[in-house]
Amino acid sequence: MSSKPNVIEHLGRVEAITATDIRVTIISQSACASCHAKGACSAADVAEKQVVVSKPYHNYTVGETVKVTMQQSLGFKALFLGYILPLIVLVVSLFVFNALGFSESVSGLLSLAVLVPYYLMLYLFRKSIEKQFHFDIEKL
Repeated sequence: MSSKPNVIEHLGRVEAITATDIRVTIISQSACASCHAKGACSAADVAEKQVVVSKPYHNYTVGETVKVTMQQSLGFKALFLGYILPLIVLVVSLFVFNALGFSESVSGLLSLAVLVPYYLMLYLFRKSIEKQFHFDIEKL
């Protein structure tokens, strides 16, 4: 799928251009979204997502099709912050609350409640986290 090793690539369309960045819409789809039977299946998943790319040196026009790239390690970092670390926090807190003598239902609710500050912290630090994720675009 990728012509370069350790790079994630998606095709996208330039939606807006400002003095400092370019907004690109990419179509993210599951592997089965292109299947001929997707109308009869509820597993097909297609979603449009927008990414902001620091304005490169090349000239782009609105509506132009481009290739959006990102280092694979950044994809893993996003996966870790968004899914894996919260799962670890949830499971560990469940065992801790159980060990402290809370009932299973209370332990479950408290474990879910622990995720609220976690995602709140992600939200509060979103600007500094956002600076770590860098997208590039290439002309086709």
